[in-house]
Amino acid sequence: MVYAGFSALLWSCTPSAPPGPTTGHLATRPAVQPSPANPSASRPTKRGAVATVSSSGRDHVTAAPSASAALPIIRGPAPISVARAGTLLFLDEAPPEAAACAKESSVQAGVSCLIRLRYGAHPGALKLAIEWYASTGSVAGVEEAHVMDGGWRGKLSLVPELPVRHHRRHLAWIVSAYADFNHFFEALGEPAQRRYHHQPIALRFFRSVGRTTPSAYAHPWVIAYNVSGSLHRGPDAVRETLFHEIFHLNDSTRGDWSRKHLTPHYDAIVARCTGQGRLSTPCLRPYAPGDTVVRGGTYYAFQPGNGVGEYAAEIATRYYQEHRRLLAGKALSRPPFKCGPKPNGQVWSMFVDEFFGGVDRVAACP
Repeated sequence: MVYAGFSALLWSCTPSAPPGPTTGHLATRPAVQPSPANPSASRPTKRGAVATVSSSGRDHVTAAPSASAALPIIRGPAPISVARAGTLLFLDEAPPEAAACAKESSVQAGVSCLIRLRYGAHPGALKLAIEWYASTGSVAGVEEAHVMDGGWRGKLSLVPELPVRHHRRHLAWIVSAYADFNHFFEALGEPAQRRYHHQPIALRFFRSVGRTTPSAYAHPWVIAYNVSGSLHRGPDAVRETLFHEIFHLNDSTRGDWSRKHLTPHYDAIVARCTGQGRLSTPCLRPYAPGDTVVRGGTYYAFQPGNGVGEYAAEIATRYYQEHRRLLAGKALSRPPFKCGPKPNGQVWSMFVDEFFGGVDRVAACP
């Protein structure tokens, strides 16, 4: 069956691009190629090749949080109940033994009981699923079988696929990513933790039949993850994909903050770089937060049809990339995004205040 109304729940990253080979992202995401600014970069990922330009070395500075650090806590996702965990893990096919888990003395014990029941035949995956739940409150379940309307890609058949056996590596990458996120936010400090939530998450694993798209998609505090997704080539790509998706969840919690506050800047950039009805990729280069270029199109953040939400999600990922390097004591691998042309600096400041409590450890621009 077609999953009626499902696409309306997604923060879709579907671009307006001609048919062709795709890698997929959220609803569908096109294949990428290295940025023309860096065709020889060493590691292609979800957002294109890694830039190799070094920063000035003056970048590791702890900046005092702005006044926005005093803003109230943004409400994050609720803890996952035993009943919801049962649905995530078993859909509508829970075995009779699952009833005993509801009688455990605590929610944590009940959910752990269900995880052990679901993953019991796969000790390696069981260890990872229990570890992830214990450290984040997140549950690794499965997506419902349905047919997604993939636009010009046609109908996409998605089926539940537990991350076991040769798919266990995906669960391992996710557990590792969340350990990194926890360390990252602990190092950033309490103001950022109050504003940007990443756990607990309901993760639904699936496989696209005969396809490698979509790689992932999100709806309220749920991330669906394709074990066959072509973006999921390794731990780095998975970690950045998750951070990108998690931004959409935080943005939605704020009533689509990016659309309300960044649209004028985004539209001005697009207008500035549009000539004869086409976007100029070289013109967009200094405004693009990421390196990903859509095959046959332009930078992913500005690909027609993506919208300001994807521009914002790429800024979130750029914040993560830059601060992750600084927290590790490394120089930035390219000039800071905020030090690019206007409105990069203003957009960055607004973004940092709203989502990270004003915490910005990137050095002031010259």
